[in-house]
Amino acid sequence: MADAKYFSFMQRENQEFVFELTDPAKIQQAQEILTGKEQAKVHVMGKIVKSRKPYNPNWDYHLDPASITFFQMAIEVCDANMGYVEDHLDEAGGAFLPGSFWCPWDSRLTREVTPTA
Repeated sequence: MADAKYFSFMQRENQEFVFELTDPAKIQQAQEILTGKEQAKVHVMGKIVKSRKPYNPNWDYHLDPASITFFQMAIEVCDANMGYVEDHLDEAGGAFLPGSFWCPWDSRLTREVTPTA
């Protein structure tokens, strides 16, 4: 998609997760987080899709771009680190990450990513 932009967030274990944004308002939000203009809603939340994407090759799942939002605080049932999500992907959507929503509390947006062709 020509209008898509890609961003990365990190967690404590120095794991990186790349996600796609297609909504111009959300792209602007992400860019404002990176420049420091937005300092409250800086964590990433979205719905897990159980499939690998070329822009996020280290994980067998990605976030649905239409579901991604940025948050300041969230409920505990959607918090997990990306490695744990990968190891328990078959359980995501049930008692683990109900509705497949993932909101890693320690997610830290780090950069805009230019995917390689």
